[in-house]
Amino acid sequence: MRIQFALATSVLALAAAAPAFAQSDTGGAEVEDSAIIVTAQRRAERTQDVPISITSLGSEALERSNVQQLGDIAKLSPATRFDYNSNFVQPTIRGIGTAIVTSGGGANVGIYTDGFYSPNPLAADFQLLSVDNIQVLKGPQGTLFGRNTTGGAILVTTSKPSFDTRAIAQVSYGSFDTVRAQAYATAGLGDKVAFDVEGNFSRSDGYVRNLAPGGDPHIGGYNNWSVRAGLRFEPADGVSLLLRYAHQKVDDGTNLATGILVQDGITYANAAFRPPAVPASQFPDGYREASLIEPVGFRFNSDVFQLTGEFDLGFADLTSYTQYRDERGTNYLDQDQTPIRGVSVLIPIVDKTVTQEFLLTSKPGGRLSWTAGAFYFRYKDTYDGVQLSVQGSPFFVYAGSSSTTESFAGYLDLTYELVDHLFLTAGARYSHDRFGDANQLSVGEGKTYFPADVTNDRLTPRAVLRYELSNEASVYASFTRGYKSAIIDLARSAGGPVPVRPESLDAFEAGFKYASHEFTFNLASWYYNYKDLQVSFYDENSLARIENAATARIYGVEGDVRYQVTPDFEINASAAYVNAKYRDFPESNRTVFDPASGLFVVRRFDSSGLQMQRSPEFTGSVGARYGFDVGGGRFNLSGNLYYTSKIYFDPAQQFRQDGYELLGLRADWTDPSDSVTVAVYGENLTNSKYLRQFNTGGLGAGWGSPRTWGVSLRYKFGGHQ
Repeated sequence: MRIQFALATSVLALAAAAPAFAQSDTGGAEVEDSAIIVTAQRRAERTQDVPISITSLGSEALERSNVQQLGDIAKLSPATRFDYNSNFVQPTIRGIGTAIVTSGGGANVGIYTDGFYSPNPLAADFQLLSVDNIQVLKGPQGTLFGRNTTGGAILVTTSKPSFDTRAIAQVSYGSFDTVRAQAYATAGLGDKVAFDVEGNFSRSDGYVRNLAPGGDPHIGGYNNWSVRAGLRFEPADGVSLLLRYAHQKVDDGTNLATGILVQDGITYANAAFRPPAVPASQFPDGYREASLIEPVGFRFNSDVFQLTGEFDLGFADLTSYTQYRDERGTNYLDQDQTPIRGVSVLIPIVDKTVTQEFLLTSKPGGRLSWTAGAFYFRYKDTYDGVQLSVQGSPFFVYAGSSSTTESFAGYLDLTYELVDHLFLTAGARYSHDRFGDANQLSVGEGKTYFPADVTNDRLTPRAVLRYELSNEASVYASFTRGYKSAIIDLARSAGGPVPVRPESLDAFEAGFKYASHEFTFNLASWYYNYKDLQVSFYDENSLARIENAATARIYGVEGDVRYQVTPDFEINASAAYVNAKYRDFPESNRTVFDPASGLFVVRRFDSSGLQMQRSPEFTGSVGARYGFDVGGGRFNLSGNLYYTSKIYFDPAQQFRQDGYELLGLRADWTDPSDSVTVAVYGENLTNSKYLRQFNTGGLGAGWGSPRTWGVSLRYKFGGHQ
């Protein structure tokens, strides 16, 4: 509570100390004439002119906060979380996320890299190096980023191939024998062709202690690498083509080396897997403990091909995005989390994605600006024969499913200056979605189901009124609608697949923005009416189900601030209060221990009125950076303190993580030539003990990283860095 009070006080103190209010986008997407430029409305605009809540993180902000993977941005963006179910990444913004793991289930927060949508939750938390900026858009983005973005969208923009030769290489070493090596290079091949190439490698022993005799001591470690190359061709004025290929290979046990949760005096393990059946010295009921002899982990391979075409049509700019993704992963889980050979599960997943989007944007100038587009999406998601091993038996197929999601959409968004400084924005997206070509194998029932396709058509409008108070400040009020398309419950354990209706969300928001070179401030409040939530749970027969089981309402307020005290000293803070409650959820469930069977079983529970899962009431952070010249070079000190209040991993408020803080510090020195940077850094310096996940089906607890340290060396040359 003291951390929460300190963070809230810091935000207010910064605002009081400043000469004026301001809009804060930490680090900035791109700076142009002291303004932060963002692309939240699919065109380049100053952030104070965009009536959307945005956290914008430039490359400097990412570096000084030790952001290594996409999920690390949660500590810099209020009301944002990256949670996990095994290795399925489940981002949440302002309480809107998804806990569904099923073929074609989809996410409520869209992730876009260089304009390309990625639907696969197994590929959502990737390494970062050549990143120009990351923008977190809060609230439903149902018009311009409409694919299931009821919670918001995360936009990642990377460096393009340049005709100016430049390169950057970085190596680091840290706790748990963690090694990272990254490199990026770009150059021109004449005056019409440029290329770039990037490579990433990381490995670690992992921070999990394996108690099983003879078990892998590095069960929670990883060995990952990726390569990405691009070729840029400019055959004529106003025409640019960029072809990209990326390959990623992952071997990671971080999120699958889980232990046993002990909370409120209850040990969440079935009787057959507790002491004395398992020696107490091998029972993983402590912090960062696992006890596994199975080779659990996550293996993933992906190949991504992308073509971006940009064309100056004179009256407007046309951009074409063409993408093909081939992704294959395997989750290997030990369901009892002990050395006893109980039940092990092997889940092979094969995903193939095709997207095509055409985006037409008006030229700047004049009272009217507009964006129009068309989007096609096809996603085949196959759980390619889920396999089971019981008491060490050979694996055998016991389930499987496959589905194809197809979407066609067209959208138009217009902003008109009604009178001087008063702007009206109106937009709409029409989507036709099909969830079909589905099948579900149920070995226990001795049959394969082939459910009928489900389709839905939906119009998601947007209306905004913005008034420009000055060149630096504006206020706005908006209404937006988002929806998540219908699916079929292919995770149902018995009785065959059942259709699940679309979700819908109506959002009302009001905000104030100000941005100057020295000081920025952003404040927004919102109210959401959320209907037909697609939720995953186990029924009283311990059978998996997905249903439209809830309605909810969410309201809150968030703000962030940055103050450039001197050219050498900068401070920033952000905070969010989110009140997210299930309004009507009588068909929830709660896990209880049955003494007669020695098993944990599921009982029905009414979650109406309870806090939504993975929705902390308060999140906040305070950061600072101070630099000075020394030894002819530049020395920088930076730090960030993040706090989150209590969260629940389930709708019944049974499994929780109490509030905790994460403190990160960094010191670096850059030589006089601005080529070599040496850094030392630490993360979670308060050594907070916190859960990253709790899988209620498998009763497995996954712990977050403890205190860590690292050193890095970076070398760069050429071009503008």
